Amino acid sequence: MPSLNKYIPFEAWIAYRYIKFKQKNSFISFISTTSMVGIALGVSALIIIMSVMNGFQDELRTRILGVASHIEITSSNNTLAHWEDLTKKLQGVSDVKGSAPYIDGQGMLVSEYGSQGIMLRGISPELESNVDDLEKKVKVGHLSDLKAGTFNIILGIDAAKQLGIVVGDKVNILIPQGSYTPAGTFPRMRQFNVEGIFEIGMYEYDSGMALMNLEDAQKFLQMHDTVSGVRVKIDDLFLAPAVAQRLSNKLSESGLFYISDWTKKHSNFFSAVKMEKRVMFIILTLIIAVAAFNIVSTLVMAVTDKRSDIAILRTYGAKPKSILYIFIIQGSLIGIIGTVAGAFFGIAISLNIQAIVPFIEHLFNVQFLSKDIYYISEVPSKLLLTDVIAITSISILLTILATIYPSIKASSTSPAEALKHD
Repeated sequence: MPSLNKYIPFEAWIAYRYIKFKQKNSFISFISTTSMVGIALGVSALIIIMSVMNGFQDELRTRILGVASHIEITSSNNTLAHWEDLTKKLQGVSDVKGSAPYIDGQGMLVSEYGSQGIMLRGISPELESNVDDLEKKVKVGHLSDLKAGTFNIILGIDAAKQLGIVVGDKVNILIPQGSYTPAGTFPRMRQFNVEGIFEIGMYEYDSGMALMNLEDAQKFLQMHDTVSGVRVKIDDLFLAPAVAQRLSNKLSESGLFYISDWTKKHSNFFSAVKMEKRVMFIILTLIIAVAAFNIVSTLVMAVTDKRSDIAILRTYGAKPKSILYIFIIQGSLIGIIGTVAGAFFGIAISLNIQAIVPFIEHLFNVQFLSKDIYYISEVPSKLLLTDVIAITSISILLTILATIYPSIKASSTSPAEALKHD
């Protein structure tokens, strides 16, 4: 059976032997191993952080748009009349999947255990499924329980816990619109029946929003037959700006409408998340760079240690270019092994982080993301192939760059000078 050495360049074979066999100088071996481990840690950390940032961004977008909307159509004074005619016009627009009216208002929820501010959302239970998956978020009860004239409400789970409210209780809601009496002006107040509990998974909504029937909201907030606006759901949420522009052109003939999409309404927030992701990428790439450039010191010491070997190779006819390739391949192998190991561990952890983090939290009795501080309480992860390719490519590129100077120094070694000192 022919030897494998016949099928690989001798430069690669020698570089492999330099890595495989233990160096006479143990310190060089230590630096080489440290560089390899550093690259592996940097690559794995970068893959994990990018996956968590991707998951965080995707999870927030999903949860926010589960309550908000892809596109909202309102008027300048926040009251929209004849919304039924508007929804009929939207049915013929391409990319529009559905629409539903809504009413927004502010109030104060009062129970025997306390009070807190609340955002009132009037919805049509029959049409709400056209624009979101709110029905799936209701843990107790159903959206269909919000029947007109019953003045029923569905509360967020955190608001219910804070005020000691359970399904079946009656609560009072005060709103700023005043009731005029001979004794003066008083805030309007009405008693509502708690018929359900929902959980969006975001503290902002779970602790500060109450759902009620659209007609009940019109009566309570004295909006008569108007609504605050119409929510629109489209096929591809990333096409929201283009669809919003088309709707603006189409509806401009019908009257004055204000049309906004989710990219504008939450632009600052998602821009901040995107910027954080870029900054984390740069910072962790510098960690990989530090580990990669440790290879410079490794190869410089290896070149000094192998001066006699280089001289012997040169006397046997090896060209300077071959010596250059030997040390480039040696340094590159260190970087590639570290990169592959880091990518393996990074991918493995990213794919299982939703099981790993709860285990660590349970083991040490801690919670990394407190629900009342952060938008979400779980650590999400979304691994993208493009991120893995970019990270591994940068790591290998930095490694190759780190090998250039020591390799050039090795190739310029004079055989006579090297042998004279040995």
